[in-house]
Amino acid sequence: MWIITGIAGVSDQCAGLTGSALEQCEAGTAVGASIGVGLIIFLWAAVDVILGLTYIVYGLTRRQPPST
Repeated sequence: MWIITGIAGVSDQCAGLTGSALEQCEAGTAVGASIGVGLIIFLWAAVDVILGLTYIVYGLTRRQPPST
C-alpha cells in the first residue's frame, strides 16, 4: 500500500512545465520515486529478518531439553 501511494503521489509533480524543465522534473521525480520505493522495500526486508530471528530465538528458549 505504501508503494502504491508513494508512486501515485509523485505522478503529478511536473504540472505546468515545458521543454527541458519538464524533462528534468520528470527525471528527478523518477529518481526520487525509485529511492522511496527502494527504502520501503529495504525496511520491509529488515523488519522481516528481525521478526524471523526473534521467532527463532523464542522457539529455542521454549524447546524442551532432551531426556536422558
